[in-house]
Amino acid sequence: MRTLYIYSLILITHTVIGQDLTTYLDDVDKFLATHVKNGLVDYKAIHKDQVQLDNLLESASLISISASDADRYQAFWINTYNIAVIKGIIDNYPIKSPLDKKGFFDKTTYNLGRKSITLNTIENDLLRKKFNDPRVHFVLVCGANGCPPLISKAYRPSTLDVQLNTQTKKAINGNFIKVNSRKKTIEVSEIMKWYRVDFVQNGTTEIDFINAYRNEKLSNDYSIGYFSYDWSLNKQ
Repeated sequence: MRTLYIYSLILITHTVIGQDLTTYLDDVDKFLATHVKNGLVDYKAIHKDQVQLDNLLESASLISISASDADRYQAFWINTYNIAVIKGIIDNYPIKSPLDKKGFFDKTTYNLGRKSITLNTIENDLLRKKFNDPRVHFVLVCGANGCPPLISKAYRPSTLDVQLNTQTKKAINGNFIKVNSRKKTIEVSEIMKWYRVDFVQNGTTEIDFINAYRNEKLSNDYSIGYFSYDWSLNKQ
């Protein structure tokens, strides 16, 4: 009888958490659909009425998901990172760049996932170290024009792998890379410089990673350089 009670309690707890995540992602969907267009954020409108944003952060503070539930865990933290970035900008609005606020990524803390945490900790400890998936760099949006574009809907556990692939392909076949076929050179975002270790795993090269997602493949004799990151605010 006691075993059945404990099992039922675990099942109920898991169901409640699942419902909370689903509701949270539905609310993220609504928020992004309202305030994001073509990858740009309407910070002015959000600053004028912050209720929806604050409610999202409050919901995110109460949700706790184990990393063993990988898709749900990653979907939660990817969306929450992007929402927290918007919160950080709104808290300092008007602002021209997230870098204008000292400690924006590594000092400012948020109560999320039942812990006090910085943006850098979400990115580096909760996502990069645990899952070792370089595609995460194409869905985490740091509030700047140099970032991959913020999509106007939530990342969902059931579609996460497809969404990660889609956003990576868009970047690799878009402005993330500048190719000079005549000179056999490419310039890529500094993201690939800062996080190079993520893109050269298991003996692969940066070109190998690029070719895994690029429509027009590059030969291995291309040399790589990096263009400067645009830290200006990704505002509408």
